[in-house]
Amino acid sequence: MTQHIARAIGPAVLKELRESDDAGATRAPFTDTEGGAPLRCCLRPSRTGERLVLVSYAPLRRWAAETWAKPGAYDEQGPVFIHADECGGPAADATGYPFGRPGALRTVRRYDAEGHIVGGRLLELPGAEALDEPFDEAFAEAFADPEVALVHVRAVEYGCFHFEVRR
Repeated sequence: MTQHIARAIGPAVLKELRESDDAGATRAPFTDTEGGAPLRCCLRPSRTGERLVLVSYAPLRRWAAETWAKPGAYDEQGPVFIHADECGGPAADATGYPFGRPGALRTVRRYDAEGHIVGGRLLELPGAEALDEPFDEAFAEAFADPEVALVHVRAVEYGCFHFEVRR
């Protein structure tokens, strides 16, 4: 049972990213011919034929701008897929944590109120029947530390940002 809320990139930020991403590049939309790209706007895999854009996104920088944190060298940006045009965000009936698949490797990186890394955990996701359990355990462990303000989940293979969970 999912105990924490995976946060998608918000609509206002998506609007900005569709015009100019966090690296200052303009978008280059394309039609997805294969499906399966992890969409950070609606926290689901893309479908064949959808219009997407790959943008550079700096999640910690954007969180810091909201909270006045100063992440310094911990600020980083990386590629994420989003819909090329406005979408409805995550489905209201979505359950579980997004982008989990048996055998996938994920990191749960912890940040304090200043945006500094204060630990992390490597997860290897088990079989399909228990994909949420490792996340629930990692988030419970992270938020048991009062210093932890938020966590980022990333793919180990490419380092891609998947989603954020806040206290």
